[in-house]
Amino acid sequence: MADVVGVRFKEAGKIYYFQAGEFELDVGNYVVVETSHGHEVGRVVVAPNQVVVSEIKDPLKKVVRLAEPEDLDRAQERKTEASEDLIKARQKVADHGLPMRLIGGDYNLEGSQLTLYFTAEERVDFRALVRDLAATVKTRVQLLQVGERDRAKLVDGIGRCGMRLCCASWLTTFPSISIKMAKEQELPLNPTKISGACGRLLCCLVYEYDQYREIRGQLPKAGQMVSTPVGVAKVVGINVVKETVSLRLEDGLTTIEMPAFEMRLQYGTAVRPLELMEEVEAPVREEEAGARGGLVGVSADSGDSPEKAGGGPAGQEGKPSSRRRRRRGRRGRRDSRGSSRGQGPGT
Repeated sequence: MADVVGVRFKEAGKIYYFQAGEFELDVGNYVVVETSHGHEVGRVVVAPNQVVVSEIKDPLKKVVRLAEPEDLDRAQERKTEASEDLIKARQKVADHGLPMRLIGGDYNLEGSQLTLYFTAEERVDFRALVRDLAATVKTRVQLLQVGERDRAKLVDGIGRCGMRLCCASWLTTFPSISIKMAKEQELPLNPTKISGACGRLLCCLVYEYDQYREIRGQLPKAGQMVSTPVGVAKVVGINVVKETVSLRLEDGLTTIEMPAFEMRLQYGTAVRPLELMEEVEAPVREEEAGARGGLVGVSADSGDSPEKAGGGPAGQEGKPSSRRRRRRGRRGRRDSRGSSRGQGPGT
């Protein structure tokens, strides 16, 4: 859409859409917009004509104005004030003895509302705390409960990889993750090994999951018997990162490693599953061998056929062949001529 821009308020926060109105905006511009918390300063991250229409659901508010240097300075001052007031709020929580943990806070641009974020394992009645905090900071106070993943995103930190947390640096939405992804990548199922700073499954488990599934789907499973040009072998290991397959030959002593792209020819002539040979190819070979054996048997029996034995073709046993009949006919004519010469006149 030509007059809609995407605005982000935090480094890896959600993108909200606003109508640009008469302002000519581009990526990187800072604007002042109206939100549910009041006026806030945000950064344009999606330029006009680049917004996907399907992502726009609610009626959009207009951009109030372009952010001036004074607005940026005031926004930075509000962050400092929120950090100071967060310490006071934590002390108030301890005084009230509430089972909750404050993890962050934000002021709007005017400083008329302080929004505090907290985590709790159960429902908490914090009405008295809100009144006490409002009297302390002399402004309106709002408490919002968030989950463990949002807590890690707000607090920020360093992951087990040595880099900043993905959720705090660039990941805008939390992906759906299951323990199946760890199994597919052959990772240890120890919770301390595959959990992040939030105590949930690592978001990075989803990054290479599709590649692992694609590669494994084209290769035999571990323990499967395959037929190779050098004999039958057993799959003893698959290295998805190197894209290689380890095979152990029938002698049990020789182990070879071959590239995965050769194993992808498993239904060709290079490498085939043993089940393919036993269940599909073997019956076909037996049938072809039986057909060839029948043809050889017929040709071998032709030497003692009824025709050559004088019995004639099948179904005509006892009748001489045409060739023998012709020979007998000629012999009979010669005998009749000989007998006529031996009889003289007066016999």
